[in-house]
Amino acid sequence: SIVICGHVDSGKSTTTGRLLFELGGIPERELEKLKEEASALGKSSFAFAFYMDRAKEERERGVTIACTTKEFFTEKWHYTIID
Repeated sequence: SIVICGHVDSGKSTTTGRLLFELGGIPERELEKLKEEASALGKSSFAFAFYMDRAKEERERGVTIACTTKEFFTEKWHYTIID
């Protein structure tokens, strides 16, 4: 398991979303949808964070309220990432 922690507004969810995207965990089509949703809320730089922060209130406020877990796999390992 990988746990992401840090100060408020330090980019934890954005970093986590970007990592998952780079590892192939977020399809390009889904990322485009997240970009559109973030832009509609005036938060275009939050697209990767929106992958982790799914609740309406989290997206509107731009902060994570509840922990989220996602899984990804490599050839050798199964990871759970907690944000």
